[in-house]
Amino acid sequence: MAAVAGAQGRKPGLWEMTTTMTWQKSPFPEGMMGGPGGATSPMNGAPRAVQVCLTQAQIDKYGGPVPQTRSGCQLTNFVKTSDRVVGDMVCSGVMSGKGSFESSWNSEGRATGKVHFVGSVKAGGPTPKPVEWTSESTSVYKGPTCGGVKPWADR
Repeated sequence: MAAVAGAQGRKPGLWEMTTTMTWQKSPFPEGMMGGPGGATSPMNGAPRAVQVCLTQAQIDKYGGPVPQTRSGCQLTNFVKTSDRVVGDMVCSGVMSGKGSFESSWNSEGRATGKVHFVGSVKAGGPTPKPVEWTSESTSVYKGPTCGGVKPWADR
């Protein structure tokens, strides 16, 4: 969910982001998040790689991509420095609660990011279930052309 691009020369173009998500409190029944014998899945503990197209406008405004918010979520307390961005994600609706995010980058075309969220989710019943999750990511610059990968929407 959090990735950012390279430092002084942050580069627009194609980035590969690898994210690992872990649930400290899951709304799902035990065993649903992992594979047989407790194996990890992309929803809990297994790395997942995606390609991200970073635009110059995203670099200028945010320093790079920020967490992709769902409907009902807003980014607040956004602070950008030359090599780091931090902020909060506040959600209401199906998922309610607050998360913090941070991303940092270096001049070698590598970035790291982290989102931690605590709240509740309306899932399969009238009573919201508590949730807590952490998403950690690393991003590597692949080149100036995004090909068929479209930039993330700016919300």
